[in-house]
Amino acid sequence: MCGIVGYVGRANAVPVLVEGLTQLEYRGYDSAGIGVLTSRGPKVFRAVGRVRDLTATLPSRLTAKVGIGHTRWATHGPATEANAHPHADATGRILVVHNGILDNAAALRSRLAADGVELRSDTDTEVLAHLIAASDAKTLSDKVIDALGQVTGTYAIAVADADLPGEIVVARQGSPLILGVGDREMFVASDAAALVRHTSSVVHLDDGELAVVTADSFRTFTADQADTGKQPEQIELDVAELEMGGHGTFMHKEMLEQPASVQRMLTGRLDPRFGTARLDGLGIDARELRMFKRVKAIGCGSAYYVGQMGAAMIEDLARIPADAEAASEFRYRNPIIEPDTLYVAVSQSGETADTLFAVREIQRKGGRVVGLVNVVGSTIARECDGGVYLHAGPEVSVCSTKALTHMAVGFALLAVTLGRVRDLSHADGTRIVEALQALPDQLQQIVDAEDAIGVVAKELVDADNLFYIGRVRGFPVAREGAQKLKEISYQHAEAYQASELKHGPLALISPRMPTVAIVPDDDLTERNVGALHEIAARGGTIVAITHESVDFGDLPVTRIDVPRSEVELDPILLTIPLQLLAYQLATALGRDIDRPRNLAKSVTVE
Repeated sequence: MCGIVGYVGRANAVPVLVEGLTQLEYRGYDSAGIGVLTSRGPKVFRAVGRVRDLTATLPSRLTAKVGIGHTRWATHGPATEANAHPHADATGRILVVHNGILDNAAALRSRLAADGVELRSDTDTEVLAHLIAASDAKTLSDKVIDALGQVTGTYAIAVADADLPGEIVVARQGSPLILGVGDREMFVASDAAALVRHTSSVVHLDDGELAVVTADSFRTFTADQADTGKQPEQIELDVAELEMGGHGTFMHKEMLEQPASVQRMLTGRLDPRFGTARLDGLGIDARELRMFKRVKAIGCGSAYYVGQMGAAMIEDLARIPADAEAASEFRYRNPIIEPDTLYVAVSQSGETADTLFAVREIQRKGGRVVGLVNVVGSTIARECDGGVYLHAGPEVSVCSTKALTHMAVGFALLAVTLGRVRDLSHADGTRIVEALQALPDQLQQIVDAEDAIGVVAKELVDADNLFYIGRVRGFPVAREGAQKLKEISYQHAEAYQASELKHGPLALISPRMPTVAIVPDDDLTERNVGALHEIAARGGTIVAITHESVDFGDLPVTRIDVPRSEVELDPILLTIPLQLLAYQLATALGRDIDRPRNLAKSVTVE
């Protein structure tokens, strides 16, 4: 949530900051601002809305060699110009941008007000500017350390001082921050997407770390001024992947990329000879894998739902008890961490705060946790004991599509790996490996049917509420489908187990309450069709995500057919039409597909 960009060097900082904020806008888009140190002193420009709204306020000849910028997702106070970042002290000399939440902000604001400080915003961030300015320390880094010693909570901050126009001081605690190393220029950002046009050499800061950045150098250290000696690492990120490439939205681009991206993910990871997968990144050998008695997936939102899909795959293929839990609740219930349980942390960004805190809780109690993460070098990827990189490529749209599909494929790889060191036969392992090899072509068949799915979507435009139902493997698919619809269309949707309809939800069925049903051709097809008869008998309209071989008889069903895979992997393919359905419906309603209201891509606060 929220994006930070900083620059110090020989070039004009303004276009660098604006371009970087544009790349980070998916992290927050309530308001945006930049603060630059010009030859005539510090200048701050802020605007409510998108980065383009900020750009319209900037003087055409604005130049500076040092600057910081921010795009905001509101936490403390509404989206107003006064609450936009950067924030400054009373003199305007100290400029601060901040991601995260300061837990003791209210007490600090009261203390500052009692000391006669006039607070001009509702934010927690503004207190940092005043605390830094009030410090008697000689250097900016020491002033920042003094200020941070008075706060509790999470932060990634970048600070500029008009009296020291050649440097930026940054600090991290619980919110991501990286440095970009250029040729006589340095960059700061909360995400590598803001840097790739300028450098591929980056430094990942860890919690508790600070850095002083100048045009020619950087130094990383802790609050007691002990050098941490961080060295740059190379990242591989193609600038072209951050462009829309002729598509109207990033979500559309990313959905259509799935056949190719899944093919890329599977390359080198399937072992047809032994009917298994190669997951060297787990760092767990076959003997250790056999020792696990349970698997638990933890994630938030779509990552949680795909964790439920993955748990079903693991139980089916490895015959190990498995379940999934929302990471946002996990650590607050004082979880029992078992030494023979394998924990799997699932996150696209690798920076999801709730999931990261759950990882640390597991490790604090001696548990073994691996990651299913998309972003190389991210905090969760670095802190887990091992893992599987998703290799989905950048996902810019707030609504996750291809990363979610890669998560599901990652769970399939983990399930067959676990199964083959236990009781899964070579024949069944080969069956799953062959099904995984067929996935890219099957995904292509589904995305090629986009226009037909668009016709179905238009039939649902006038619905105020929808049911999504599925049974056993189909239930997490239904939950994810309802999530997608809510996220980008703003239509209300609820997911239920098909078996639970008669235990309450049938009371809501009416002609104005359509049902999207997940009906694969499996051992539960007859029961699923029976549930649809109950809906039809009460006047409910039905859209079925199904297989061509399923016969609905005389039921009035609008069907979207999906290629069949092996029954354990069917949920992966059944999910894709729900992405396209939500996209087409939201498009018909004129929604802002990539930037849904009230949401941000990377949730780096609790």
